[in-house]
Amino acid sequence: MKFLSFCLCLLAVLLGLTGPACARQSPAAGAAPVIARIVVQGTQRIEVNTVLSYLTLGVGEPASPEKLNESLKNVFATGFFADIRLDMQPGGTLMVAVRENPVINRVVFEGNNAIDDADLEKEVQIRPRQVYTKSRVKSDVQRILDVYRRSGRFSAIVEPKIITLAQNRVDLVFEITEGDRTGIRRVRFVGNHMFDDAALRDAVSTRETAWWRFFSSSDFYDPDRLNYDKELLRRFYLNHGYADFRVLSAQAELAQNRKDFIITFTVEEGGRYRFGTVDITTRLKNLDREALRQKLSIASGGWYSAESVEKSVARITAALGDKQYAFVQVQPKLNVRREQHRVDVNLAVDQGPRVFVQNINITGNTRTLDRVIRRQMTLAEGDPLILSRLKKSERKIRDLGFFEDVKVTQTEGAQPDQSVIDVAVKEKPTGEISLGAGFSSTDGPLGDFSIRERNLLGKGQDLRFSVQASSRTQQYDVSFTEPYFMERDLAAGADVFRVVRDNQDSSSFDEARNGVNLRLGYPLGEFLRQKLNYSLTQTKITNVPSTASRYVREQEGTVISSWIGQELMYDRRDSKLKPTEGYFIRLDNDVAGLGGDVRYLRSRLGGAYFHPVADKWILSLFGEGGYIVGFGQDVRINDRFYLGGDTLRGFEYAGIGPRDLTGTADDALGGNRFARAKIELSFPSGLPEDFGVRGRVFSDAGILDGLDITPAPGENLKLDSSIRVSVGVGLSWASPFGPIGIDLAKAVKKESYDKTEFFRFSFGTQF
Repeated sequence: MKFLSFCLCLLAVLLGLTGPACARQSPAAGAAPVIARIVVQGTQRIEVNTVLSYLTLGVGEPASPEKLNESLKNVFATGFFADIRLDMQPGGTLMVAVRENPVINRVVFEGNNAIDDADLEKEVQIRPRQVYTKSRVKSDVQRILDVYRRSGRFSAIVEPKIITLAQNRVDLVFEITEGDRTGIRRVRFVGNHMFDDAALRDAVSTRETAWWRFFSSSDFYDPDRLNYDKELLRRFYLNHGYADFRVLSAQAELAQNRKDFIITFTVEEGGRYRFGTVDITTRLKNLDREALRQKLSIASGGWYSAESVEKSVARITAALGDKQYAFVQVQPKLNVRREQHRVDVNLAVDQGPRVFVQNINITGNTRTLDRVIRRQMTLAEGDPLILSRLKKSERKIRDLGFFEDVKVTQTEGAQPDQSVIDVAVKEKPTGEISLGAGFSSTDGPLGDFSIRERNLLGKGQDLRFSVQASSRTQQYDVSFTEPYFMERDLAAGADVFRVVRDNQDSSSFDEARNGVNLRLGYPLGEFLRQKLNYSLTQTKITNVPSTASRYVREQEGTVISSWIGQELMYDRRDSKLKPTEGYFIRLDNDVAGLGGDVRYLRSRLGGAYFHPVADKWILSLFGEGGYIVGFGQDVRINDRFYLGGDTLRGFEYAGIGPRDLTGTADDALGGNRFARAKIELSFPSGLPEDFGVRGRVFSDAGILDGLDITPAPGENLKLDSSIRVSVGVGLSWASPFGPIGIDLAKAVKKESYDKTEFFRFSFGTQF
């Protein structure tokens, strides 16, 4: 029997059925002994009854080897114990001897300089006051190594050590040797014939290590990024017509210096395809297919592009949703004709399953109120589930800028025709304190300071205080915005401001404005928005020298302006910050005279159009015109329009338009009407894309005229209405220190008294 027990125990250990110890059964003849009592020894924190609850045998039951080993596994699987022994003693006593795992007192990281303790604490799962287990520590070691791998440090070493304390407690110390970052010496491609290596390097996210990429992590080896690059290559070729493209392999070889990797992508391009027949089919009644064709971004004969097909599907789905076709699916069906190198596309519009929104659950918002997130949803409980609106809701929540991550998913509801929408967010700090510095040709050295909270009290409100100062202008502003006034899509706000400006160089006077502004914005459609505002301003013109124009001297003093205005904006750009296609049209109207000393009507109409003429080559057209007329009085000099500087390159600020050259005066008087236009082509500079340098060629044109004054005899006023034109080139650099712009412009059509400017430079940053 001894030999049999020993063999059973040994077999259990070999098969992994036991923990660090195995169950022992006292020798007995014949059948397994019956348990008379169970004694548990070695417990400190764990209750005896807890140990007994995991045993699969009890008093009065036979202590068979199978039951003993099963009980041993159950107790060991709890993770509470470092050692367990089951011993069946003579007299029917089952001894259960345990040694508890220690409790973690604290978790410490040593040797980490590149990654902060706080970032590592987010990754590890083991915590103080938890039970120490080797399996958990081993898992956390791998998590820490993964963090270092993602930052490019593949030679990192993590050694866990424990420091024994009293009362069965330990300090867990992760000793880290970070090592150097593993860079990318070269990214090369094999099998590419239609595109050279430089073009494909721009298509992937991995970059070759270079000194100027000190703010980037894309030039360090990451296996996950390598898999992502394979997908980027596939998209690149599919969008250029190569429907049969494949990535055969993506390999990373360690260079001889064992510090850098050489990445090799082996590709098979295949043939290039054009779109064949493009059709829309449907079984839905009363559906105007010709109207849907207007939404297509693909046409027969053009080069095949998977992205264009996806864009067409999205446009048709959105158009059908607007027409109350709630339950439709647009399925692209492709027929690849390899002999003709054509891809026929059939967009099948069919009735989809009828699914409604049951609930919308929001999680992760510890500070932001639920209603702030819910009002960005384009779906509500009971609405038909439309996937395009679901994606739009996620984009709108992201655009709030309150969250580090946003995920909007759907799960099955209580009924087959119901769906639950889960909105999971991860909040980020929304308070900002910023300092800025820069330089421009117009204002010279400049700086700014602002304090801002974009999510005040979690209500989505925006409160900001800012100070901007330069050698010519000082501005102070306190602003508050409630984006959903009265729980409606009404952006209400107020501003209190003071602006002091030195206009001595252009018009021989200083200007100080103090005022308040009230505003209210609301949508009139998906792309059309209107803003109303009211402003009450005190304007003071001072420091006018005796040599200045009499038309400037007459303006000296203080006036009160009270005006109401509106802005109507129709915006179809793909991005408000860096548009590449689309257009916008804007109309502004202001009426002064609701009290105060000034009465006028001022209107401006402008718009711009953006079109990609080639990959990353953007053509933009801009035009704007304005008119101001006084009611029973002349328009004051500070209310008129001025052109030059940023608004008309090649000329100084206020460099064109009506000017008084009487005697020693040389003062710009502004104009009551203006028109300006520009055409600009922006293109890659030829430098690595990571530099963020783009070039541009442009031409600006403008007219400024129309004064409601009559010159006296002997005065030398220049009041012509001739057009001014300039041409030029420029560079813009999105540098790590802030945006930098350089323009070289030549005034090719001008007047002799205009103030021109050939070189224009601007630099600004925030830190």
